[in-house]
Amino acid sequence: MTNRFAVILAAGQGTRMKSKLYKVLHPVCGKPMVEHVVDQISKLKMNKMVTIIGHGADLVRAKLEGKTTFALQEKQLGTAHAVIQADKELAEEDGVTVVVCGDTPLIQAETIEALMNHHEEQKAVATILTAYTDQPEGYGRLIRNKEGFVERIVEHKDASEEERKVKEINTGVFCFNNKALFSTLKKVSNDNAQGEYYLPDVIEILKNQGEIVSAYQTNDMEETLGVNDRVALANAEKIMRKRINTFHMKNGVSIIDPEQTYIELDVTIGADTVIYPGTILSGQTVIGEDCMIGPNSEIKDCIIRNGTSVRHSVAHNSAIGENVQIGPFAHIRPNSNIDDDVKIGNFVEIKKASFGKGSKASHLSYIGDAEVGSNVNIGCGSITVNYDGKNKYLTKIEDGVFVGCNSNLVAPVTIGKNAYIAAGSTITEDVPGDSLSIARARQVNKENYVNKLKHNQ
Repeated sequence: MTNRFAVILAAGQGTRMKSKLYKVLHPVCGKPMVEHVVDQISKLKMNKMVTIIGHGADLVRAKLEGKTTFALQEKQLGTAHAVIQADKELAEEDGVTVVVCGDTPLIQAETIEALMNHHEEQKAVATILTAYTDQPEGYGRLIRNKEGFVERIVEHKDASEEERKVKEINTGVFCFNNKALFSTLKKVSNDNAQGEYYLPDVIEILKNQGEIVSAYQTNDMEETLGVNDRVALANAEKIMRKRINTFHMKNGVSIIDPEQTYIELDVTIGADTVIYPGTILSGQTVIGEDCMIGPNSEIKDCIIRNGTSVRHSVAHNSAIGENVQIGPFAHIRPNSNIDDDVKIGNFVEIKKASFGKGSKASHLSYIGDAEVGSNVNIGCGSITVNYDGKNKYLTKIEDGVFVGCNSNLVAPVTIGKNAYIAAGSTITEDVPGDSLSIARARQVNKENYVNKLKHNQ
C-alpha cells in the first residue's frame, strides 16, 4: 500500500476572529478546531502527520501533543511557505500527502480517504477536493477540460462572466504525490500583491509541466467550511451539533428538541435514553440506557448508569449508578460517587462524597467530603461541616443511619451503623452504632412573656 502523509496548516493568528485566542484553538462543540481535524486524520492511520504551527505555537503544541509531529513557521508568508516547513519531515518520502487547513473542523475522515483513493486511481500528481454550491461567490472556480481533469482554478475576482457560472469550487484541501509537492514548492514565487507564497500555485506549475491534475468532488459542501470569523464559527457549531445529535438519534436516543440540545463529540449515550430541551452534555460523559436527562441539565465528564434521571441539575466529573433520581435543582460536584437506587433531591449539593446504595438526601442539604453508607436518610437542611478555613475533614455516615432535619455533622466525625441523629442537632463527636444522639439546647418556655413585654412597652 502507498505511504500516506498529512500536513495540517495551523500557523495563522486569525485576525478576523478578533480574539486573544489563536484561531485554530477556538472550540467547536467543546474541541478546538484543529483538534477536530487531527482526530479525523488520525482515523486514517497515516504514516506521518505534520502540523505547521506559528502563532500560539506552544498552546497548539500542548493541545495536540502525542497526536502529531510539528514544524514551526516562524513568519507567516503564505500557505506554500507553510507546507515547505515540513520539508525535513517529509521531502524525501515516497507516497501521497494530503494538505488540510486547521480551521476546517467539519472535515471528515471518510472524505479525506475518498480524496486520496481517487488521487491514486487517477494516477494524478495533484488532486483538488472540490464542492458544489449554488452560492459560489467569493470562491475559486474549478475549470475542467473535456476529459474531466483540472484545466485551471480561477479566483472569483479574475473569473470571466462564463466562468462565474461554474458552481464547482476549490475547498482548499489538496492531495499530492509527496516528492512532486516538495520539489515544486521550491518553484513557487511570491510575486503578488501580498508578497506571499500560495499553495494553489503548485497546481498551476504542475499543470504547466504537463502533469495530471485531478479533482474529487465531495457531496457535502458544509464539510469544507473554513472558519475565519465568529459568524462562521457559530455556523460550524450549528452544523456540528446537528451532525452529533443526528448520530445519537439514529442510534436509538430520543432527543425531544435537537435545536435546543448541546452534545459534544466525545459523549456516549445508550439506547432508549431521552434527552429533554436545554440539556448540555460535554467532555467524556457516558450515559447508559433508559435514562432521562433534562430538561435544562448540565453534565460534564460523568458516567451515568442505566435507568437514571437527572432533572434541572448540574453534575461534573462524577460517577452515578443505576436507577438514581437526581433533581430538580441538584448539584453533583466533582469526585462524587453515587451508588444505585439513590435519591438526590431538590437543592441538594454533593461534593467529593460517596453515596451508598438506596440512600436519600431529598432536599436542601450539603454533603461534602463524606462517605455515606447504604440506606441512609439525610433529613431536610442537614449538612456536613467539613472545612475549618484551612483543611477539609471527612464525615463518615455508616449504613442505616437516620439524620434528622437541620442537623450539622462537624467533621471529622463518624456516625455509627443504624444510629439516629435527632433533628436540629450539631454533632461534634463520634456517635456509636444503634444510638440516638441529641445535641441541641434544652427547650425553655417562658409563659406570659409576650404580655409582660407588651406591658413594659
